[in-house]
Amino acid sequence: MSPFMITGAPDDSVVMTPGPWEHRFVSANGSRFHVAELGSGPLVLLLHGFPEFWWAWHQQLPMIADAGFRAVAVDLRGYGASDKPPRGYDGFTLAADVTGLIRALGERRAVVVGAGAGGLIGWAAAAMHPKLIRRLVVLGAAHPLRLRSALVGQAAQRRAGAGLLRFQLPRYEHVLTRDSAALVGRLLAEWTGPAFRATAAYTEYEQRCREAMSIPQAAFCAMEAYRWAFRSTMRLHGYRFTKAMRQPIVTPTLQLQGALDTITLPATAQGSGKYVLADYEWRLLDGIGHFPHMETPELVAGEIVRWAKG
Repeated sequence: MSPFMITGAPDDSVVMTPGPWEHRFVSANGSRFHVAELGSGPLVLLLHGFPEFWWAWHQQLPMIADAGFRAVAVDLRGYGASDKPPRGYDGFTLAADVTGLIRALGERRAVVVGAGAGGLIGWAAAAMHPKLIRRLVVLGAAHPLRLRSALVGQAAQRRAGAGLLRFQLPRYEHVLTRDSAALVGRLLAEWTGPAFRATAAYTEYEQRCREAMSIPQAAFCAMEAYRWAFRSTMRLHGYRFTKAMRQPIVTPTLQLQGALDTITLPATAQGSGKYVLADYEWRLLDGIGHFPHMETPELVAGEIVRWAKG
């Protein structure tokens, strides 16, 4: 039986899943981050999305390591076993977390892979700190400026993202974690492709995500990033972020997008290519929803390795 079901509110230990990887903590950008690491060679840094944690990449870690890379999956700021400070969920700080982690892991550059919210952070890191991002892989995430323009100008994307507006409500994190984080399960079901949703692997994935989001303060921290993204549009800090994101991406970028993604619509994601000056590839994945790394792990691992070797 899951430890979450036994104890109610879990602690950080629920994300310390044993495996071939090594769990450790790394200090970067003023916070302590939990990472799962496997392999040696050039660094591939893996950033999960909402409502996930590092385990979202557990299938890719050994595949990437076997291909001759150092694969590191991180719990983002506020998630899993990483620090959960009350502040620091703005786009600038989250991008600096990525580059701080690269340096703290002893590397000068890295291949950065981001899914969902982690993909948005990857875009920001590549725009603001291009010298540290050797190559970029983005899954289920439009460039932040493309996403913003779509939310303003496209009714379909506004409808797709309407549910996230509820995250702006005060104390909504308590709604997210109510009834063993049942809402996390509902969101995963809405955003995941139907083929994966019918598998035992999905059932385990859902349970693990619900456990991790129920760690004290994790839901609050996850909400804060979305709250900043919305509220910053009316503030000087947000204007500065938008200005920074207008810097063209000079990092070679691979964009993988699920054709059945219901939260980041394919038409929205595809428009991201105009922000990339470097080599750019777009691949639409038939029958796949918002979580390609979980729904088709072998294909995603192969694409990451191919792009990293490029």
